[in-house]
Amino acid sequence: MTRKIVVTGGAGYIGSHVCLELVQSGRDVLIIDDFSNAHPEAVNRIGALAGRKVDFLRADLADHGQRQAVADKIKEFGADGAVHLAGLKAVGESVAQPARYYRVNIGSALTLVDAMEAAGAKSIVFSSSATVYGDLNQNPVTETGRTGATNPYGRTKLYIEEILKDVAAADGSWGVVNLRYFNPVGAHHSGRIGEDPNDIPNNLFPFIAQVAVGRRDELSVFGNDYPTRDGTGVRDYIHVVDLAKGHVAALDYLEKGNRGATAVNLGAGRGYSVLEAVAAFKRASNRDIPYEIAPRRDGDVAEIYADPTRAKELLGWSTEKTIDDMCADHWRWQSQNPNGYAGD
Repeated sequence: MTRKIVVTGGAGYIGSHVCLELVQSGRDVLIIDDFSNAHPEAVNRIGALAGRKVDFLRADLADHGQRQAVADKIKEFGADGAVHLAGLKAVGESVAQPARYYRVNIGSALTLVDAMEAAGAKSIVFSSSATVYGDLNQNPVTETGRTGATNPYGRTKLYIEEILKDVAAADGSWGVVNLRYFNPVGAHHSGRIGEDPNDIPNNLFPFIAQVAVGRRDELSVFGNDYPTRDGTGVRDYIHVVDLAKGHVAALDYLEKGNRGATAVNLGAGRGYSVLEAVAAFKRASNRDIPYEIAPRRDGDVAEIYADPTRAKELLGWSTEKTIDDMCADHWRWQSQNPNGYAGD
């Protein structure tokens, strides 16, 4: 087993759940995070839930001045592999600040590749995104579909995938799994770790949850004139714990000696509209979710959902949790932590 795993962005929403699943699978974890969109309390709670402390380095992978410290820590840790989640992730912000997104996201990936290579650890699971598909494919989308992101955030994911493919092609000892996530939601069933954006949420579910708990007055629904069943955008939502288990499965796949670079969808294989998601959250929380219709956001597509066949065939992975599970767990987290980690 690759026992020692570096998790960049490991204090964030997805990262915290990935770290917990990795520790529970018997691995040691080194979290690298700069807390630009995370909270230090998440690291404490991961350790508490796991029953043992996790190693941690506060660092910004995109800062060239910190590259050597990152490389030294990874080598000292004795890393066997990495899960790369660090990076900026807001579609709308990426449209407004494209240069920043290219600099931070691509720079962070290159820093990690160099550090892992120096440590002799050539297995990476990359947090890619369904945004790499843009709006070029029919649903359900397969990994052989056309790629062509509609926004700079998605393009950074696609470019990093290509970089990792080139690295693996140049050196056959590298193993890479590019996990193309669809839409992670929910929280750990304990209610102790969950999504806690530092600013106004960019994703649907944390915004719904903050409206339900009273932190915000109403939800903005971006567009109701899409060619979908109720006019609102349709997405493939996946429970964050299912998603985290997908990373463990990807590392298991690499441990079997699979080299080269492989793209794998992580999704449920069906879509829910924004209004259907709102209705599901109302059932889970027993709270009203007032909303207003707002203009479409630049870069958004009308509908996208996954064909998850390859994940089942290669990784032995599939989703287990329903939309009602996602909403119940997300509401448990939000209601127990109405101000997120800052309330601790």
